[in-house]
Amino acid sequence: MSRPDRRDLGLLALRVGTGAVLAAHGTQKLAGWFGGGGIAGTTAAMEAMGFHPPKHSAVAAGLGEAGGGALLAFGLATPAAGAAAAGAMAGAVAVHAPAGFFAQGGGYEYPAFLGFTAAAIGLAGPGRYSVDHATRHVFDRPWTVALAFVGSAVAAAAVVGRRARGRRDVIDPDTT
Repeated sequence: MSRPDRRDLGLLALRVGTGAVLAAHGTQKLAGWFGGGGIAGTTAAMEAMGFHPPKHSAVAAGLGEAGGGALLAFGLATPAAGAAAAGAMAGAVAVHAPAGFFAQGGGYEYPAFLGFTAAAIGLAGPGRYSVDHATRHVFDRPWTVALAFVGSAVAAAAVVGRRARGRRDVIDPDTT
């Protein structure tokens, strides 16, 4: 085996750390682990935040975070994993945006950081120490990068746009 490459070790550390954080947040939403609300609590929260349909939104957010995070940690289907996690974080950014940037005031700093990091890993690739590398990148082809990120961007824009339209209708029902 060749000498370890610092870039591959850096990608491994970044993938595992980011993936673990995302997976933990997602399992809070899906299974109620780590003090989370599970599907029922997340559904209620999604409804309160203006996401419709709330249960589908809860499942999608949980899967984007837990699934995308786990896949990132393993370095499997890395473009799709990064895109899914980044898309889920786009929804979180939309929720926190009214509070400004910094997390200490409830802002979007933290979900934006996670989303950008997941996207960067999806674009850069998993590195040598990954399942994608071990499987000769069968789930990490150049066309999957474009497809995953375009698909995630379209889905995130649709979900965030639908939420924004719904919130405007609640604020000013005469605009519908």
